[in-house]
Amino acid sequence: MGLVWRCFVALSLCTFAAGSDFLQDPYPAGRSRFEKSSNIARKAVELVKRSLPEWLAPASPKHNIQRRSTDSCNGLQGYEAKLDANTHSYTLKDLSGSVSLAWVGDGTGVILALTTFQVPFFMIRLGQSKLYRSENYGKSFDDVTELINSTFIRSEFGIAIGPENSGKVILTAEVSETLQARIFVSSDFGKSFSHHDLPFIPLMQISYNPQDSNVLVVLSNKNAMWLSQDFGSSWTKIHDMVCLVKWGAKSNLFFTTNSNGSCSDRGMLDLKRTTDYGKTIKTVARKIYSFGLGGRFLFASVMTGTVSGTLRIIHVSVDHGDTWNMAQLPPVGHEQFYSILAANDDMVFMHVDEPGDSGFGTIYVSDDRGTVYSKSLDRHLYTTTGGDTDFTNVTSLRGVFITSVLAEDSSVKSVVSFDRGGEWVPLQKPSNSKCDATAKDPDECSLHLHAAYSTAMRLNVPMLPLSEPNAVGLILAHGSVGDAISVMKPDVYVSDDGGYSWIKALDGPHHYAILDSGGLLVAVEHNPTEPINTIKFSTDEGQCWHEYNFTKEPIFFTGLASEPGARSMNVSLWGYKETFLAQYWISITIDFRELLTRDCGDSDYVQWLAHSDDVSDPKDGCMLGYKEKFRRLRKDSVCWNGRDYDITKQHTPCTCTLDDFLCDFGYFRQENSSECVEQPDLKGKVLEFCLHGREEQLQTKGYRKIPGDRCEGGQMPERKEIDLRQHCVSDLVEPSQASSSSKSMPAVITFIVIVMLLSVVGGVVFIKKYVCGGRFLVHRYSVLQQHAAENGDLDEPLETNHTRNGKIEFHDDSDEDLLE
Repeated sequence: MGLVWRCFVALSLCTFAAGSDFLQDPYPAGRSRFEKSSNIARKAVELVKRSLPEWLAPASPKHNIQRRSTDSCNGLQGYEAKLDANTHSYTLKDLSGSVSLAWVGDGTGVILALTTFQVPFFMIRLGQSKLYRSENYGKSFDDVTELINSTFIRSEFGIAIGPENSGKVILTAEVSETLQARIFVSSDFGKSFSHHDLPFIPLMQISYNPQDSNVLVVLSNKNAMWLSQDFGSSWTKIHDMVCLVKWGAKSNLFFTTNSNGSCSDRGMLDLKRTTDYGKTIKTVARKIYSFGLGGRFLFASVMTGTVSGTLRIIHVSVDHGDTWNMAQLPPVGHEQFYSILAANDDMVFMHVDEPGDSGFGTIYVSDDRGTVYSKSLDRHLYTTTGGDTDFTNVTSLRGVFITSVLAEDSSVKSVVSFDRGGEWVPLQKPSNSKCDATAKDPDECSLHLHAAYSTAMRLNVPMLPLSEPNAVGLILAHGSVGDAISVMKPDVYVSDDGGYSWIKALDGPHHYAILDSGGLLVAVEHNPTEPINTIKFSTDEGQCWHEYNFTKEPIFFTGLASEPGARSMNVSLWGYKETFLAQYWISITIDFRELLTRDCGDSDYVQWLAHSDDVSDPKDGCMLGYKEKFRRLRKDSVCWNGRDYDITKQHTPCTCTLDDFLCDFGYFRQENSSECVEQPDLKGKVLEFCLHGREEQLQTKGYRKIPGDRCEGGQMPERKEIDLRQHCVSDLVEPSQASSSSKSMPAVITFIVIVMLLSVVGGVVFIKKYVCGGRFLVHRYSVLQQHAAENGDLDEPLETNHTRNGKIEFHDDSDEDLLE
């Protein structure tokens, strides 16, 4: 993906959000966005918690963590004067209702701030934009609005930052039906801009080719696809009636079209590909409902060849659509969806929705071909109403994922996997926290984290869980402690070992950020109704916190902004001040570099073995086939890691055990057991699937190696895939077959039905119930919600825009949803 510097850095394992075979993030990549909020409180709906399902009873994970010592909280003294000398304030003298921030380049210190003020006027919008530029991480700004001729820039997708530290910037001007569209482009990190009038009106943010930032693609408001090879100077229309377009690897461009002239006719779309910027176009699949990209995989949700034609099944290609395999997953109906939760070059996490208005589904994990899937987690929370899931890739430690499940009693609970979905367990209760009043048994409660679902429910959660690849083991998140998640005011919890253990770090909701590769944490209390002037910071991974008053005149705080990548020592607090007649944006940037007076030396670091509580045990710490020993900062060291800090780690291979294997196709793990047993409905049956157009028979003892696992020797359960030398076809109509004679259709349909029956043998009962009518799903949290609402004590959070962290900012996602 390159260094496309966005609000949050791209992850090693791409993560998608769900909604329609893929959903788009409402705030495109390249920016943080803050808005002045009116103080209108919104109450969450009344939610009720019940007991924890037996299969999710609190249990200790297989590994604990080797702890690192910390000193007292009195080691840092006299910091106020240093921070006073390095705190910088800047006021934007305009009446804008929103401001969008974009970092341009890595380590350049360049920030663009676009302010927007607009009002509707009959059928058009009238507005004003101002552009500000900083070269010192936001300590000061220059008003450079004259560079864009005071043109009104669209706040929804107005700023597009180029990949690979290219210094390229595109601003898209607001247009109406009677005005010509215009873009402003810069190749020097926003120092200067030139403009080009467009022969179309953009429907979406202009998209860069990740391999060549001079090549751009965009859809027009008439659904035509336009492409530029000279950074916007000239444009060529490539295709009419394009519904969705995405860049693939090696400059492949994928897009869906419909000859009927409508993108609403899902299931009848053609998936096309061009490798030469539109000179030649190849149709690679038909009957497409939606498509998506993840790692080296191309996914297509395809309508089946059944008589009713209402079911869809996922197909997968690893050669850019030249050949396809049918994924061994249950098909879904019109009420259901698929969603790619995460994908890299090794494997795929796929959510398959349950029939009816259930609000949950099943997570499956793939083999290294993306074709054969094993059940990973039942009752995975994923709302059909809004496409919200708590699935989070913890980027600070390999193999760790956190998500939520919907229990039988409709309570929401958090679970974590440390081995890429092989096993899921509750999060351990923090040692310095008590169970809340909703817990039936105070000795049997766990930590539950707030993520995207909580924000969708308008709970008082200003930020999603946060982790960074170069801050080893660190996670910051909002949560509660009990037998289910609570709607009461959440607190901030911190893990320094990738989610094995947690501490309660701060009371109440906060905005937070990771600086200096984890050497410094900062937080600001979330209180939209009152002005604030205090920032909190920690130099020991959240165990001790210090407070600093950054201004004598408190501001209405709207958000933190720090350079993506967590290497900077600068953080900006954005907010506004109110006067009798107006509100003015203000940015206060604090440089913490002088707080850490010395560079870190060898004595400031300690060896730390991940996934282990005993570094001397030769068998401990093995995860996904090898041990990882890191060189990490001591908690009591107050020093500067530096921008050039690199993670130092040592790899040691492990002997294979059953922990290195997933349950194979047709097998599952029983409660509290690592043994894979055959699914009752498949006992004694031959397991077959279609691969590369050939029928394959699977002979297995029930295990297959986790993709990316590097273990050597030891236990290697037998597994064979035998070519039955029989031809098979999928429901994906190949382009060469599209014009075949109709006389052969009955036989083809019969054969397709047979193959579909084989694919359904995937392992779950996919029809439990259908719920007719609309979707009225409401999940339940805690009975305390009712009491608080009755007593008027419930916190009433304001509606806030949240940038999803820990996820790639193209939210390609589910097939209702998977692919749009």
